[in-house]
Amino acid sequence: MNKKIEKKIGNNIRLLREQSGLTQDELAAKLQLNGCDITRSALAKIEVGQRHLYPDEIMLIKQILNVEYDSIFKTE
Repeated sequence: MNKKIEKKIGNNIRLLREQSGLTQDELAAKLQLNGCDITRSALAKIEVGQRHLYPDEIMLIKQILNVEYDSIFKTE
């Protein structure tokens, strides 16, 4: 995947998380409660584009943050 796109998607997730009033710890905990094996550290790496996202993570992030996929994948 293109690093520039990964950074943009990660930043989108960070902004959406912040708009939802959640910390990285809180979002990671909610993901874990829904069966996603992720740490706060891994989430931080996603938000800065240093770690790839898995499909199940994307689906749960969308559900937990109550956003559309377009909000996550917007690159412009």
